[in-house]
Amino acid sequence: MKSTLVNMVLSLGIITVVAAAALAGVYSMTMEPIAQAKAQKQQDAIGQVLPGIEFNNNPAEEAVEVTIDGETVTVFPARKDGQLTGAAVESHDNNGFSGLITVMYGFNEAGDITGYAVMQHAETPGLGSKMGEWFCDPAHSIVGLNAKSSNLTVSKDGGDVDAITAATISSRAFLRALTLANQAYDQFTAQQ
Repeated sequence: MKSTLVNMVLSLGIITVVAAAALAGVYSMTMEPIAQAKAQKQQDAIGQVLPGIEFNNNPAEEAVEVTIDGETVTVFPARKDGQLTGAAVESHDNNGFSGLITVMYGFNEAGDITGYAVMQHAETPGLGSKMGEWFCDPAHSIVGLNAKSSNLTVSKDGGDVDAITAATISSRAFLRALTLANQAYDQFTAQQ
């Protein structure tokens, strides 16, 4: 083929169409497995953050979005025979050391924190990434605290919770997400 502008544009156009078709094919093939994996991760997290709470509904099917100060939080109510027994609440904070963190927290009827699961973060490995274990360690645990009666800020800011060593920014973001989750849970239960 002769190297002309028309031939080059035609070749580039054909390559672009083939590449776009290949990407669309891969996307359509992986879209469903990715959605299933995300739904399974969410189901697993709900079970993890609600230990000991009896429920016989599927909280993911009854998910409700609650808006607090312009932030949207998802509440997954746990019900036993139609009666609210607690909820898993997926919350977030954009001010982690490396940006967005997303955490699912569990609450019982009294507002006690029953557990949490870190869903997404980009925090520094070995520092902020420790939030998955740090806040359930008996020495620093938030599990069992009542979100209404505890000062859920880091002790450096006058609160009741010890920050992750060398990761105060990540700890603050984790606890701000917890406060947002608690507010959403309170708003949700007030509407029940």
